[in-house]
Amino acid sequence: MGTVDDPQRPAAAMVRAVCVSRASALAMAQARTVAAQLATRGIASTILNVTTAGDRIQDRPLSEVGGTAVFVQEVEQALRDGRGDYAVHSCKDLATQVPDDMQIVAISIREDPRDAFCSERHATFTSLPAGAIVGTSSLRRRAFLSALRPDLRYEDIRGNVDTRLRKLRDGDYDAIVLAMAGLSRLNLRATHTEAFPVDELVPAAAQGALAVETRVDEPLLATELRAAVNDAPSELCIVCERSALGQLEGGCRAPIGIHATHADGTIRAHGAVATLDGARIVRARVEGAVATREEAERLGLALAHALRAGGATEILDALAKTEAR
Repeated sequence: MGTVDDPQRPAAAMVRAVCVSRASALAMAQARTVAAQLATRGIASTILNVTTAGDRIQDRPLSEVGGTAVFVQEVEQALRDGRGDYAVHSCKDLATQVPDDMQIVAISIREDPRDAFCSERHATFTSLPAGAIVGTSSLRRRAFLSALRPDLRYEDIRGNVDTRLRKLRDGDYDAIVLAMAGLSRLNLRATHTEAFPVDELVPAAAQGALAVETRVDEPLLATELRAAVNDAPSELCIVCERSALGQLEGGCRAPIGIHATHADGTIRAHGAVATLDGARIVRARVEGAVATREEAERLGLALAHALRAGGATEILDALAKTEAR
């Protein structure tokens, strides 16, 4: 990567870079946040928009079109092709195994990780009448919500945050469930917006955090991005959560929630694995002193092992057999 004055100067003298992002309003807001942080290091960014398969295919649930990875693959290819220098992702969209030629160089300070109840007519989730239609594209949300309110109808909803809120206003749904982080970054709300407690609706692993990705052959840019963006406590929590999710091998095709918090050098993490209908949920909690990524990874593995020992393996194996059929 060169500079304005001399394209052949080393990357250490970099003054500009290209950020790859999806074109949605939320993705652009996230990309601009990271670009502004990188600018404090003297590097200005332009943003390259990429339309992903997840953006193009709107008539099927995510679990049928490749999961959340469909929001990432074309972005990574733009980095591979040299069209961009770094990418900004919603961290929960990343596969637990990053491609060998890519690296996650920074994790942003985490926004509110909770899921949000949104409705135009009903003040709370508990006040919804029996048979009310709740929109969500997440198997995790559907399963945990079904455990709380099996008397409601859960239907798929696709589209960006603003599109989903418009469908809610148009009366297509009585309520929808979105991530609080996305609503906050866009400064959007429904008439009635209420966050679910994390113990009640366990967030997706890494929900609320941004991940910054580069090619592995960009060490100097990686250093600048990490210095500008990375939040150490958030990173340790995300590493723990992604470690647990990777060990469970569930991805977005299984109802899995993993959430960790960091305080006074200790991470407290809990997880839940549910059947698709929410009729059975296995839960586990772990905690330990964590100061390094390696310790965070080990704690995540311990959480996954505790979930499996409590019955999660049976649920996950049954889901895998169903999917294979």
